[in-house]
Amino acid sequence: MRHQKTIVYYCFVSKSVSNFVPLHPYYKISFMQKIRNIAIIAHVDHGKTTLVDKILWECKTFSEHENTGVLIMDNNELERERGITITAKNAAVKYRDYKINIIDTPGHADFGGEVERVLKMSDGVLLLVDAFEGPMPQTRFVLQKALQLGLKPIVVINKVDKENCTPDEVHEKVFDLMFQLDATEEQLDFPTIYGSAKNGWMSTDYKKPTKDVVALLECIIDNIPAPKTAEGPAQMQITSLDFSSFVGRIAIGRVFRGVLKTNMQVALIKRDGRILKSRIKDLMLFEGMAKVKVEEVHAGEICAIVGIEGFEIGDTITDIEHPEAMPPISIDEPTMSMFFTINDSPFFGKEGKFVTSRHIKDRLTKELEKNLALRVEQGDTADSFLVFGRGVLHLSVLIETMRREGYELQVGQPQVLFKEIDGHKCEPIEDLTIDLPEEKAGTAIEMITKRKGDMKNMVLKGNRTIMDFEIPSRGLIGLRTEMITATSGQAVMAHRFIRYDRYKGEIQGRISGSMISKETGEAIAYSLDKLQDRGRFFVESGDEIYTGMVIGENSRQDDLVVNVTLKKQLTNVRASGTDDKAKLIPVVKFTLEEALEYIQGDEYVEVTPKSIRLRKIYLDENERKRKSVK
Repeated sequence: MRHQKTIVYYCFVSKSVSNFVPLHPYYKISFMQKIRNIAIIAHVDHGKTTLVDKILWECKTFSEHENTGVLIMDNNELERERGITITAKNAAVKYRDYKINIIDTPGHADFGGEVERVLKMSDGVLLLVDAFEGPMPQTRFVLQKALQLGLKPIVVINKVDKENCTPDEVHEKVFDLMFQLDATEEQLDFPTIYGSAKNGWMSTDYKKPTKDVVALLECIIDNIPAPKTAEGPAQMQITSLDFSSFVGRIAIGRVFRGVLKTNMQVALIKRDGRILKSRIKDLMLFEGMAKVKVEEVHAGEICAIVGIEGFEIGDTITDIEHPEAMPPISIDEPTMSMFFTINDSPFFGKEGKFVTSRHIKDRLTKELEKNLALRVEQGDTADSFLVFGRGVLHLSVLIETMRREGYELQVGQPQVLFKEIDGHKCEPIEDLTIDLPEEKAGTAIEMITKRKGDMKNMVLKGNRTIMDFEIPSRGLIGLRTEMITATSGQAVMAHRFIRYDRYKGEIQGRISGSMISKETGEAIAYSLDKLQDRGRFFVESGDEIYTGMVIGENSRQDDLVVNVTLKKQLTNVRASGTDDKAKLIPVVKFTLEEALEYIQGDEYVEVTPKSIRLRKIYLDENERKRKSVK
């Protein structure tokens, strides 16, 4: 009797070397294992990551004593803070004798590049739709990409326990949406599962709740096809990457053909056609949230490879004797740009570790390796860069990540990218959906009309109104802040790029001017109190300020230069009322996105690890006047 081969494997559970530990002593794998590769796609906040949590628990991925918390896949600090998924992630579960590879994807349109590249790894998709909201702008975007790739959909109508939800109506809307997107007859014949991911149940009938998500797992096995494999030399396309401080960069992708083996000599085909020789040092498969070492990987599996040097997303790893490239991954073009430059304010270098243009350039170049929807060009000077992306959120996540890593930089006002089509100036148009209380609908319509938006649809659901608009991308800059203020924080907005169309004309920007500091020093409560009737402040008493820094918003249109560093002059004269305490109104504190949307064309946002400040590009008042005359 022949002995069964056993392979020792290890688990990467962290980027830290100290956590690189053995998971089990031995690992036995059958390469004839039944595999299902699925991507979970949906509009933002429809419950993708919560559903992945429940699948991981249902398949007993974790020990009972492990305290994993919620939203296990959102392991990035920024993702947990914002409650959104920013980067696509892989996991794998065992159910019966099947292995299900799961890809959790972002829901925001700004991170659509992540969705587009990882869909190539899957054979089917779980389309999650909220039972109350129904298909939303991003639902249409990600579904269109999946249908174009010929992927088999399973529709999961989530949150059926919500008040005023309409699961049957939502099911019809999903069918209509697929029909509009030219789905094939096979794709239109999709199975539907109903349930509540938060409460941990899925069922084929929303009127009959269950106690687990087994109905969904059975549906995946019955309806998602097994991976298609072709005969021939090995071929794999890199669709994602990971990093470990122990082994360096890790290439992730799906093997479309042949077999990859440890220590195998391979060819790396770059996007420009160049062929580089390389060797696979280690091969790993996904097992739960971890990666496990194996000796070989067959076609149809999603794997991670260590040892390949100089790879980028979209490159092909193939047989060294028969190199054959796969079609490149196509990504939609950016629609917005921002100006990045070094921090040259009087406070530069006080908080950050990386402050030079070389540091910023190296970091942006590194980001290009994994962020396919991003583009970077050199600016007019050696220390400036033009960074192109999908939207304000897409670029602000990059800036926020950089500041947390210790970078200091300054960022200009977001600009949309215009095109000339058939001799006409054209601009990006977006599909905007707003969900808000019924009594606030008139205010929202007025605001969006001023920004050249056209209403396409309006539906009442309970005491809330859902409105659809087509609006230029320019009109979205600063809209979220104004809308949330006007609706007391009750409006929910979502948007996606649809097309380029004729330029709609000028859109009025911020009406109010800025209050600018005249002196460098410390903001004094006495001075702030005396100037409160001129507008609202962004700085508190005791904050360090400098000449040319924007410290508030003027209630009038013009910019106003003020001195808030003056202290009260002490005299021996006392009179009634002169010694009243300063009563300061709470200051406005901007998030990074709000600051980027707030600034005018002649202002920068100064970003450091501990502070977000607004400033004029030209700090000196006389220089600003000379530039405005020109």
